[in-house]
Amino acid sequence: MKPSSLRLLFSCILTVTLGCGAFAAEKPRVLIVTGDDVTPAHNWQEVSAATRDILVNSGKFDVVLVTNTAPFSSATELARYDAVLLAMYNAKTPTLTDTAKENLLNYVRSGKGFVVTHLSSASFKEWPEFRKLCGRVWVMGTSGHGPRGKFTVKVADPADPIVKGLTEFEADDELYAKLQGDTPIKVLLEAWSDWSKQTEPLAFTLSYGNGRVFHHTFGHDGRALDNPSVRTVIVRGTEWAATGQVK
Repeated sequence: MKPSSLRLLFSCILTVTLGCGAFAAEKPRVLIVTGDDVTPAHNWQEVSAATRDILVNSGKFDVVLVTNTAPFSSATELARYDAVLLAMYNAKTPTLTDTAKENLLNYVRSGKGFVVTHLSSASFKEWPEFRKLCGRVWVMGTSGHGPRGKFTVKVADPADPIVKGLTEFEADDELYAKLQGDTPIKVLLEAWSDWSKQTEPLAFTLSYGNGRVFHHTFGHDGRALDNPSVRTVIVRGTEWAATGQVK
């Protein structure tokens, strides 16, 4: 082969291998929806910023954070993202319109991801289908927790890729208990609650249509999220919700 032909072949190989970014796999896009909560003890600015940092610092995601529910009103806007992470309880924010509710349900049904965090499952309490979407929800007057403090978290399904390789660890948070719902869920993390006197699910997954839902109850404040095991589970759970796998 002539030197010029060799150079051309090498150039073609280099172009295909390195490219100009055209063939590079894009990172999953995650939309964090925040902006409200029921109690001053839940500093939503701090918690949502900590959640964003956890995802961004993992290097696995492109993250957009909004402080309102406006994206739910546009199916086209929602379609830009691989997963939506809800980090709010609509204490003062009006509930979603019927159109926005249907947009969110169709978004997840179509094969996208939804991530539920801490008290977010108490949102939109007038909406029965939201309970099914979340798997379990906080019901005011029924659900609860003991004093915020340290407790032992156990791995309920060691084979699941979201928690694979993790061992039991100590969390410093509110241990949510008596979440309500009967939708089948796959429990990943659990802990014994002295308040409810039973073992409570702290992280779990479920399917909704063709979509994937990851639900975790951590996140009373930024300190609660400053835990290596919690951060690992948040990253992996969000990745699974967005893509269906954990790399």
